[in-house]
Amino acid sequence: MLPARLVIGQRHRQSDETGSRSSWNTPRNDSRTGLSYASRMAVWFAICSAMTVITLVCVVTFVWSGVFSEYTRANMTELAHLTARKLAETYEKNGEWTTDDLVAAAKSDRISRDIGLQVLDDTGKILYDDTWPAAPAAADLLGPAQGPDSSQPPAADKDGSGSDSGSGGGTGGGRGSGAAHGLTSSAPTDQEGALTEPIELADGTVVGKLRMWVLGSDALLTKADTAFREKTSNAMFLAAIIAIAIAILIGLFVSRMLTNPIRRITGTAKQIRDGDLSARTALVGNDEIDQLGETFDEMATSLENDLKHERRLTSDVAHELRTPLMAMLATVEAMQDGVLPADDEHLETVASETRRLSRLVQQMLDLSRMEMRTSKLNIERVDIIPFVQAIVASQQQLFVARDLRLRFADETQGRSVCIEMDPDMITQAIINLLSNAMRYTPEGGWVVVSVRSERRFVMISVKDTGIGIAKEDLSRIFSRFWRADASRAREAGGLGVGLAVTKQSIERHHGYISVESELEKGTTFTIHLPREQSFETPSTTMDQ
Repeated sequence: MLPARLVIGQRHRQSDETGSRSSWNTPRNDSRTGLSYASRMAVWFAICSAMTVITLVCVVTFVWSGVFSEYTRANMTELAHLTARKLAETYEKNGEWTTDDLVAAAKSDRISRDIGLQVLDDTGKILYDDTWPAAPAAADLLGPAQGPDSSQPPAADKDGSGSDSGSGGGTGGGRGSGAAHGLTSSAPTDQEGALTEPIELADGTVVGKLRMWVLGSDALLTKADTAFREKTSNAMFLAAIIAIAIAILIGLFVSRMLTNPIRRITGTAKQIRDGDLSARTALVGNDEIDQLGETFDEMATSLENDLKHERRLTSDVAHELRTPLMAMLATVEAMQDGVLPADDEHLETVASETRRLSRLVQQMLDLSRMEMRTSKLNIERVDIIPFVQAIVASQQQLFVARDLRLRFADETQGRSVCIEMDPDMITQAIINLLSNAMRYTPEGGWVVVSVRSERRFVMISVKDTGIGIAKEDLSRIFSRFWRADASRAREAGGLGVGLAVTKQSIERHHGYISVESELEKGTTFTIHLPREQSFETPSTTMDQ
C-alpha cells in the first residue's frame, strides 16, 4: 500500500516506499528562487533591443560603408579632374612642363597633405611624383621640365619630413624613367588604389596623365575621412548602448506596471487559500488584467457564498434528517417497550417519516445528477397545454388541503403548441414551482398556472399571492441550498434545492427561468422553453 500524503498548496512526488504512514502539512512558504517575472521581462526587453540595435547597426554599417566609399571616391575623382584641368591650363600657357608648375599643382590648398600625386607626360615618362625624396629637385633631373632655378632647396614630401620613401615598392608605371635615375616611386599601381585622369588641352590633345592616391590607404580614404568614419561608428556604438539601457529601464517600468496587479491577484489567492474568504483584489479597469482581477473577485464572492451555503446545508440537513429519524426512533422504541401498540396508526407514522427522508435524499440526488449532467434526457414531442393542465389537476387536492385555490389559465387561445422535451424532467420542474408557491402562500391565497406562446418560446408561469422575495435575494434564489429565511423555510418543509433542480432541468432544455416578485404581494416564476431546439446525444447515466 502506497503512503498517502497531502500538502496544501504544494505539488509533491509520491514516495515509492511501502507502508501505512501518512502525513499532512499546512501551507508552506511560497518564496521561490530565481528571476522574477518582472526581471525576466526586463531581460527580454534588453535582449530584443540589443538584437534590434545590432541588426540595425550591421545593416546601416554595410550600406553606409559602401555609400561612404563611393562618396570619398567621388570627391577624389572631382579633385583629380580639377587638378588635371589646372595642369592643362598651365601647360597651354607655358607651352611646356615646368617644375614650378608641377610643384604648385601638388602644393595646392585643395589637395590634402595625405594625398599623393604623380604627373606623367604623353609618353608615360614620370615628370613628378610626391613619393620621391626632394621631389622638385628630382623633377629637374628628368627634363624636359626645367625649373627656373635648379639650385632651389629640395621640397619636402607630404608628411613634411623629406625622408626617402623609395622603399615603397611601386612597380609598372610607378617607376618610369625615374627608376633610371635611381628614383623609385611608391605610388599604387592598381586601379582601385589610385585614380588616373588625362591632362587634356582645349583642342582635345592629351599631353599627359595625372595619378592621385591617398598615402597609406587602399580605399582612397584620407585621414579626415577615416576619422569621420571612426567617429560615426563610435557614435552608433554609443547609441546602441544607450538604446539598450533605455530598453532595460522601460522593461523594468512596464514589467512592474504589468506584474503589480498579478501580484495582487496572487496575494489574494493565497489569502483565500489560507482561509480568508473575504480577500479581494479590488482591481477595476478595462484591460485584460483588470478584467481578470474583476472576474477573480466575482469567483471569490461566488466561492464564499457557496461555502456559506454549504456550511448552512450541514446544519439544515442535520436538522431535516434528525427530525424524522428521532420521530421514527421514538415510535419504534415505544412499540418495543410496549408503551405504544404496533398497530397500523403507529406504523404509518414510521412510514410517513421514512417517506419524508426519502424525498429529502432524492432531492439532493436529483440536484447532483443535474449539475453533473449524468441524468438521461428522454425526449418526446408533447402538446404543452394538456400536459400542464394534467399536472395542475394532479396537485389540486394538495392545495385544497392547505386552503389554497389553484387554477389553470390557457393564454394560447386554444391553439395546439407542441415542443420536444423530457416530460418527467419538466413535470418535476413545474411541481417544484407549485410546491414552492404552496409552501410560501398563506391560507386563502391563489396560485395560477398559465401557458402562453410566442414565436421562439413557450412560457409556463406559476403566479402566487404569497410572501414574496426581497429584491436583494432574487439573484440568489436558484443557488444550491439557499433560503431567505431558514427557520420559516424549515417549518415549511423545504431544504432549498428545489429551485436549483428546476433551474438545471430547464437549462438542460436550453431554456431559462425568469422571476418577478414583490414583498407581501406575491411571486411569478416563468419557464421559457424553446419551441425548436436540437438536443445532444444523451450521456450515460450513473448507476442508480
